[in-house]
Amino acid sequence: MLPRALLVAAGLSLVSLTALADPLVVEDAQVRAVPPGSQTSAAFMTLRNPGQHDVVLVAAETPVAEAAELHDHRDVDGVMQMRRVPQIVVPAGGSTELAPGGLHMMLIGLVAPLAEGEPVEIELRFETGETQRIEAPVRRIVADAAQAGHTQGHAH
Repeated sequence: MLPRALLVAAGLSLVSLTALADPLVVEDAQVRAVPPGSQTSAAFMTLRNPGQHDVVLVAAETPVAEAAELHDHRDVDGVMQMRRVPQIVVPAGGSTELAPGGLHMMLIGLVAPLAEGEPVEIELRFETGETQRIEAPVRRIVADAAQAGHTQGHAH
């Protein structure tokens, strides 16, 4: 009886270990603070993949918005346009940046005002069917802080 109980316990611990291992390491997650009454915001983060296989993000959900969509900015005939993308691939052993002016997550149909500093729960959904919950604080985001600071005080 004892060996079987040990076997079952070992099997259960393996299952729980697998369930706890998130596919991605999420760094610097944040949601853009927007004025009250705004219908949309955006979420930015760095997605790091420590695994040996590409991880494909296909969708996201958040209780603060009716929809969360994956988007990218693309140069179309010299005009930057925001377009929805079906997936974001995070390469094995690499990372993918979701940042202003590039890949990002749009939060559409905000259901309540976003309070600066408050955490926003986001559930990431992957091609494998796995999900991962993250929290992203609401922050005031300057599109290009380094450049904005650099050009202050210069006449153009």
